[in-house]
Amino acid sequence: MSSSRRSFVIHSLSATGALVVSGLALSQTAAPALVKDTDANAVALGYKTDGSKTDVKKYPKYAAGQNCANCALYQAKASDATGPCPLFAGKVVAAKAWCSAWAKKAA
Repeated sequence: MSSSRRSFVIHSLSATGALVVSGLALSQTAAPALVKDTDANAVALGYKTDGSKTDVKKYPKYAAGQNCANCALYQAKASDATGPCPLFAGKVVAAKAWCSAWAKKAA
């Protein structure tokens, strides 16, 4: 009887370890979420997924053509559809988005 109990415990621990490892692998390969206009930080910064829909009365600094892809904070290629921004840790912003922290990228 102790042999089958030992076998059960060993198999249970092996299975648990395999599940943990596979869960970690999945969490590391999952793409980061896209910032939504309704996220608290996005609202505070006036973020719009489509920068052309920015409220110019509320954000007079906005000018046509400004977007995340040509912002100094955007950490991806300008040709990428999305990319990380340090203002939205753990998420990505749309290249065509805009927020009030926009700063011209150095040429």
